[in-house]
This record gives sequence, structure tokens and C-alpha cells, in this order.
Amino acid sequence: MTAGRAGAAAPPGRAAAQAPAGMPAGYPRAPLVLEPTPLHAAEGLSGELGVPVLLKRDDLAGTGLGGNKLRGLEYLIADALRQGCDCLVTGAGPQSNWTMLAALACVRYGIEPHVVCYGSSAADEGNMRLHRWLGVDVRFTGDPGRSSVDAGIEAVAAELRAAGRRPYPVPRGGATPLGALGYVRASEELAAQLAALGERPSGLWLAAGSCGTQAGLLAGAALTGAPYRVVGVTVSRPAGECRARVRALAAGAAALAGAAAGPAGGPPEPTILDGWIGPGYGAASAEGDRAARMVAAAEGVFLDPVFGAKAMAALIAECRAGRVRGTQVFLVSGGTPTLFTGSRDAAP
Repeated sequence: MTAGRAGAAAPPGRAAAQAPAGMPAGYPRAPLVLEPTPLHAAEGLSGELGVPVLLKRDDLAGTGLGGNKLRGLEYLIADALRQGCDCLVTGAGPQSNWTMLAALACVRYGIEPHVVCYGSSAADEGNMRLHRWLGVDVRFTGDPGRSSVDAGIEAVAAELRAAGRRPYPVPRGGATPLGALGYVRASEELAAQLAALGERPSGLWLAAGSCGTQAGLLAGAALTGAPYRVVGVTVSRPAGECRARVRALAAGAAALAGAAAGPAGGPPEPTILDGWIGPGYGAASAEGDRAARMVAAAEGVFLDPVFGAKAMAALIAECRAGRVRGTQVFLVSGGTPTLFTGSRDAAP
């Protein structure tokens, strides 16, 4: 692998907070999210689609430029601190929202971040510019294949161990059962907000990439007895692979949360919509761009081009085809830095 910028010295660490009453109990968190994130009616978009739409604004989560990955990072960073780890190793694509937020969370809690990207170089823009501005250790595998990151993470972790460090390796997207607890907990937050609004939506829509967010929401929906179906729009993987990942991660998260036999008998079978990846993983699509422009004009909300925009395109199409009934919630998952890239190759 080729090396990038050297890592900066980490500031003093901060103690992780214990999980408050509620679920999932028994797991410490390192607070990163300004919660609850807003849930509000998208009146203009609802008028366009003829279906009531609520936006769950996890792009306003607080740390950095916000984003859904912060919820899982609360548990992962706390676990690294609990284990006495002094560095964290993860990876993804050069414009990954996940690695940027992971690095920022690490720096905040006194853990040194190390990031592995596929490929051999990256333009100084978007998330990569933020990595370099922070002085994060970024390395490239020299291989354009996404899966090369997995071996790269293990190689960097082994190198750090050999140097006497205590690394905490995390797979792409933070997609682990522990990371998925972030959205198990967010389901309780959402349930309280919906009750306050008197809403019982029939669908909760989001982009499905590394699948941890949908898995947490699926497990959380089962635990809270939510009225909605969690609809993932795959933006990076074949639907079958995505479905299998969500199923396994949801079962693992439910078990950690003590929800394997929740009100709905555990997480239901995942709902995954295919056909919206467009020209490819990490590349903007014409349908996504049209959807993003509609949301920007109607609501003053920007969707990232390769995750949120594609998921919104699917929701718009389903509404216009008459296949959606009742109120729908759309998770705005962040990704603001990818709006400022030429290649738009965001990923985990």
C-alpha cells in the first residue's frame, strides 16, 4: 500500500457516557449526536408526490457536517475506549462519509485514526480534503477493487500491533452488530417523535450501502412495534447481497439489544429495492440528480448525489406509480462533503 499524510497527535481522551435508560441498555456510548435530530413535514415535496412525507434529518446530527454514521460511531468509539485502544483502523472509498466521520470522532476522543482507501490516489476535494486538513493517516491499497480495503485494514492493524500500539479495526461503513445499535436506539427516538406528531407512517425509506443503518432500523422497528416497513434502496450492492447483510446485522443487533424475541418476534425479512444504482457504485445518476433538485427546490434540503439522492428517486418513482400509501418517512443521511467533488466517488 502507498502511504498518505502522517497522523497528527491526538488530544487528551474523553470518557464515554453510559447508555441511558431505554434501549439498547448496557452498552456505553461516546456522545456524538445532538439528539433528537429533527423530524419535520416536507410540505412542498408532499404536494408534489401526493403522499405525506416526513424528513428525519440525521444530516443535522451535529458532529462535523452530520450524517447517519455518527450514531453507530457512538458505540464503536466507546468500545475502543473500553478496550484501551489508542488507534482505530477503518477504510472505504476515497470520498467516504464514513471514514471522515470516523476520523473526526477519533480525534475528538483522543484515538488516532488510520484510514485505508482503495485505489492509488485521490483528488484533494470533498472528504479527502477534510482528511488531509486534519492530518489523518490515509493509505491507498493500489488496487481499484473495493474489497482490497478489507485486507488493507487488517494489514495496517497488524503493523500497528507490531509497533506496540493497540488498534481497533472496524470494517467498511462500521457495519457490525454493535455499530447497528446506533439505529436501534434511534428507532426509540423516532417512535417518540412520531407519537408527538400523531403520525403512523407506513414506510421508512433510506439508502442502503454497507447496510448497518437499515439493519439497526429493522431491529429497532421490531423492538418498538413500529407501524412502518423499513425500505432500503440499494446504492452499491446487488439486492441479494444487501438483503443477506441486513438480515445478519439486524439479527446480531437485536441479540445485543435483548430484542431477539421483541414484539414482532425479531427483525422481519428486509425490504430492498433494486434498480437505482444508476451508472455504478459511487457515481451520480440522472434520476438521483432530478430527485435531489426537486427536494432542494421544494424543501431547501440538499441530498448527497450517490446515497440519499438515489433513495429519494426510488421513493418518488414508487409514489408516482401509485404503489405507496400513507405517510412516509425519509432518512436524510448526510454526505454533504460529496456535493463538493468532481468525481462523486463517495462510498463505504
